[in-house]
Amino acid sequence: MIRFATVGTNWITERFLEAASAIDDFQLTAVYSRTEERAAEFAGKHGAAHYFTSLKEMAESEAYDAVYLASPNAFHKEQAILFMEHGKHVLCEKPFASNARETEDMIHAAKANGVLLMEAMKTTFLPNFSMLQNHLHKIGPIRRFTASYCQYSSRYDAYKNGTVLNAFKPELSNGSLMDIGVYCIYPAVVLFGKPKDVIATGHKLSSGVDGEGTVILSYDGFEAVLMHSKISNSFAPAEIQGEDGTIVLDSIHGPERAEIRYRDGRTEDISVPDSKPPMYYETAEFINLLRNGQQESSENTFERSFITASIMEEARKQIGIVFPADQN
Repeated sequence: MIRFATVGTNWITERFLEAASAIDDFQLTAVYSRTEERAAEFAGKHGAAHYFTSLKEMAESEAYDAVYLASPNAFHKEQAILFMEHGKHVLCEKPFASNARETEDMIHAAKANGVLLMEAMKTTFLPNFSMLQNHLHKIGPIRRFTASYCQYSSRYDAYKNGTVLNAFKPELSNGSLMDIGVYCIYPAVVLFGKPKDVIATGHKLSSGVDGEGTVILSYDGFEAVLMHSKISNSFAPAEIQGEDGTIVLDSIHGPERAEIRYRDGRTEDISVPDSKPPMYYETAEFINLLRNGQQESSENTFERSFITASIMEEARKQIGIVFPADQN
């Protein structure tokens, strides 16, 4: 049995626990929240025997083996390293950290302390993303990849009315690129590796974060055009265009349908049915790695996390987005 703790009591943690409950070796034994009332409530709701309001006390506890971090982006590095220095394994929500330097520090801490560290990017473990990878060779030389994740944030209405909530605060390393643009960038890195060049544009909000933007990654013979937004909606599918055909996905962040449309008019449905919660697969991967004594995922690798962080940092520089974490 792998004993888990959680940091964060928001909706993403609820989704994680829903998915993890379907895995036999998972047991929630501890939770953290800043307030005792919320920590006790969350622990009681999910059957955790321990709760903490001090991260230091939690890190020193022997009540769990691994921690799922779902705190604001700006806190990932400090919290992850704290836990890893106390021998805890860390599954850290995306994006890994505020910038490439912080990501590198986390990876170094994982290696120095001999623990498992993995970025919780769900997409790369989903069955239809794996199916896409298996069929990529069928479409010939790649000539373009387009993907968008544009989802109007409910918090943007408050922003327009003068209240800046966490989703739009630079001190928390938030914004469209960090929060949802990463769902376009990380899969591109998994599929095609490190780009030769990065070009980025975007709309900078008065709070200091981006509301929307476009990132173009240049590869040999093709480009990846990636669009993201928290201030508008998109219903466009994702496409990988090859000389012999095009793979069409209903979405890049959580593909449920995938089809190859060949140049000669044929179509091939490469979708696979999937009834499990979206975060099940990343959690199962993490637990399997722990079972096998491994310290790095072969899918969500350290290198891919670092490349993704580097791309987002470069994109922010081009848009003019600077986080307090960049100046530390």
